[in-house]
Amino acid sequence: MRQAGRICRDTHELLATHIKPGINTGELCRIADEYIRSQGATPSFLGYRGFPAAICTSINEQVIHGVPGLRKLKNGDIVSIDIGVCYKRFHGDAARTHPVGEVSEKHKRLIEVTKQSFFEAMKFAEHGVHLHEIGAAIEEYVASNGFSVVTEWCGHGIGRQVHEDPSIPHTKQKNRGPRMAMGMTLAIEPMINVGTHELNIHQDTWTVVTKDGKFSAHYEDTVLITDGEPDILTL
Repeated sequence: MRQAGRICRDTHELLATHIKPGINTGELCRIADEYIRSQGATPSFLGYRGFPAAICTSINEQVIHGVPGLRKLKNGDIVSIDIGVCYKRFHGDAARTHPVGEVSEKHKRLIEVTKQSFFEAMKFAEHGVHLHEIGAAIEEYVASNGFSVVTEWCGHGIGRQVHEDPSIPHTKQKNRGPRMAMGMTLAIEPMINVGTHELNIHQDTWTVVTKDGKFSAHYEDTVLITDGEPDILTL
């Protein structure tokens, strides 16, 4: 899983050098697929439940599961890239949101708050702590910054499968949930919207979009629970 995480991280870093106005999302997918395979790994998402691409590319109001294609990025867009990597039957999963060219201050802040909400949650990602604390930390931080947390989709366990138990809500829950335990590997991935948390599914049947058409950002890392601070395998 460390190797899967490393390849996932390096793929993100490679794509970051290509994200600029004029490139299309299909080209980003090609670059990612080629690099992942060059490292002796395979894209976790390609063919998963029928998904047709190696990575997810979600632009502006698209929250998650955007399908790469001919759409070109333009100045002022933001694009969320979600990458899964399978290496020797184990998976790593991470997402990043990037500004394209010059973006508004509101959308810069959206990206920053989304990323920081993950690290606020990391303060509670330790052996013996209930999963409830992860979601509560994310929601409290995001709400204090005037944004909303997507509730219909959540984080997940990860290991031999790209999605495993437990589910990890990114908001406060009525029940405390299971306790995190040393050796657990979790994909924690807050999805944060400028406006409402409510969503729709695009006509392509894959892409999840905000109901009000306002922008959304996504941040994710694969985390190993230890007897001390969490070990983030995709950083």
